[in-house]
Amino acid sequence: MSSDINELYRRVIYRNNTLTDLLTTSRSTPGELVMCQEVQEAVETLLDNGIRGQPMRDGHNKVYKSFSDVIEGKEGRFRETMLGKRVDYSGRSVIVVGPSLSLHRCGLPREIAIELFQTFVIRGLIRLASNIGVAKSKIREKEPGEYFRRLCGDILYC
Repeated sequence: MSSDINELYRRVIYRNNTLTDLLTTSRSTPGELVMCQEVQEAVETLLDNGIRGQPMRDGHNKVYKSFSDVIEGKEGRFRETMLGKRVDYSGRSVIVVGPSLSLHRCGLPREIAIELFQTFVIRGLIRLASNIGVAKSKIREKEPGEYFRRLCGDILYC
């Protein structure tokens, strides 16, 4: 059993091949114009079934699902599978004026800044710490040492 989209594609291909045969075997005839319209109708049905009135149905009187039917709505391709997924690096915060910040600086909450730039900070801390575990614990310290401030000066402005 094939999908509705495959059936609609098959219809477009069949009509296009018929039109190609018509164009190669005869001179300009009214049949070509009719076949061009049928190809156009098949493409429109593929994109949006029912755009020309009655939707196309299969042998069991079930309406074929076109591209627009597949992607629209709550169960559509975008909302069902692509939107609303969790991502690694996103956050929500409130934008406020920072009197100690210059115009080209952006202040971030410490937790968000550490999460966003953790790989850069860890790479620098590994040079100063004995291993990754020690480096991560240094990041999590509430009062990091001066070396941490020097290392993260341009990355983390907390």
